[in-house]
Amino acid sequence: MEKDITKIALRLRGCLMDEKSELLLKRKEKIESLRSMGVDLYPNDVRVTATTKSVIDRFGDMDNEGLEGVEEKFALAGRLMAIRNFGKAAFVSIQDREGRIQGYIARDKVGKDIYSIFKKFDVGDIVFISGGLFKTRTGELTVDAGGIRLLSKSVRPLPEKWHGLTDVEARYRQRHLDLIMNPAVKEVFYARSRIIKLIRDFMQERDFLEVETPMMQPMAGGAVARPFKTYHNTLDMDLYLRIAPELYLKRLIVGGLERVFEINRNFRNEGISTFHNPEFTMMEFYQAYAAYEDLMVMTEEMITFVAMEIFGSLKFDYQGTEIDLRRPWQRLTVKEAILKYSDATPDILEDRAKAAQYAKTMGLPVEDDEPLGKIIVAIFEEVAESRLIQPTFVTSYPIEVSPLSRESTDNSGFTDRFELYIYGRELANAFSELNDPEDQRNRFAMQLKEREAGDKEAHEMDEDYIGALEYSMPPTAGEGIGIDRLVMLFTDSPSIRDVILFPHMRAKKDVK
Repeated sequence: MEKDITKIALRLRGCLMDEKSELLLKRKEKIESLRSMGVDLYPNDVRVTATTKSVIDRFGDMDNEGLEGVEEKFALAGRLMAIRNFGKAAFVSIQDREGRIQGYIARDKVGKDIYSIFKKFDVGDIVFISGGLFKTRTGELTVDAGGIRLLSKSVRPLPEKWHGLTDVEARYRQRHLDLIMNPAVKEVFYARSRIIKLIRDFMQERDFLEVETPMMQPMAGGAVARPFKTYHNTLDMDLYLRIAPELYLKRLIVGGLERVFEINRNFRNEGISTFHNPEFTMMEFYQAYAAYEDLMVMTEEMITFVAMEIFGSLKFDYQGTEIDLRRPWQRLTVKEAILKYSDATPDILEDRAKAAQYAKTMGLPVEDDEPLGKIIVAIFEEVAESRLIQPTFVTSYPIEVSPLSRESTDNSGFTDRFELYIYGRELANAFSELNDPEDQRNRFAMQLKEREAGDKEAHEMDEDYIGALEYSMPPTAGEGIGIDRLVMLFTDSPSIRDVILFPHMRAKKDVK
């Protein structure tokens, strides 16, 4: 009675071990018991000869009569995902990188000693199983175990019921558990790897050279973004995690490589959202003797190539909306997009005062000295961006927001540039490159004024890059494609965190 009262008091004070802690204690007791039996809890002397999928693909359609003629024995390993005990025998479910298969463990077959050890196995343990095959009454292909060994003891119990999308914080923070419990998550990352390989194959078939450029740079350049800053002790200098590889890749064009690409990480000290992560993967590529119109065609070819390899079709669903990649894709200038998706009139986009007033009616902040080009882009992002569901190339960006782009010959104040939008998201940014060193210096000077006025994302003056241009860069077009966002599209993933294995998260102590 006294013990019961004590337990109740402890429970009321929240001090009684929860169910998970009790399970943890039981596991530790099993570990000590196995050790006392002389069992090596973490051996590394087995060799696997088959995977679950390879066995199921070869023998899944056979009946028991056919399986009796199979003399081959199979050695598999994986994680125990279920154990159903029947006294002197048990069925187990084993999961490896390719799927799951059932195993049958009978005491009479594996031996009393092995079976007594097996009885101390838990869901979550990594095991090795070997034997022939048969089918149960329900027709499930099963490994008839001649032996089973523990390869790695799981100290912590797996979640009995993983909550998936209802517990996204836990999924992202403990991706290892997410991958164990949710097979569909694993498929996303297999798809990601395949998509990147397809893109790489596409580029190499077109004679592009894959290269690597510095991740740490003495000056953050190649994009309008706020960098992460670090310090190198030996060199006694500040360095920045790159916001883009652009200026280094264009130095390679100057050096005569002519066609280069890089698939790698960029780092931008910006907000986190369903399609922003501070560390993300991009492909940037540059082609000499090409213009931005050429890259539109190439981008269509690349993305439709990947789609056909993934889906076998140019039509597929993303988040309940059908996406149609059939060519040619829609083309709109920034101004045309504004006029199409708002009640703005052409005169508003030609006059700074009118544009500023129109932007303010939508609640957009406008600085007193903000140029017309920036106001136009802010209006575009507000009224048009989210409505570009089907693939659309948006062209003719103002020069004020395009410090590295070539100015249009036919449209002063605007550049030979496009951004690709699908499902209201920017997937690519490309332009004919500015290769006039004097013009580039003036653009940097313009950016420097904005930086001095408080714009921390404005580009700095880069004398070294200008010096490279002074050795002459051929007419060139370049493009950056957001790999994470492309994978989101092709895997029907609603958030960028779903396609990054370890997305950045707020520290647990700050989560409310």
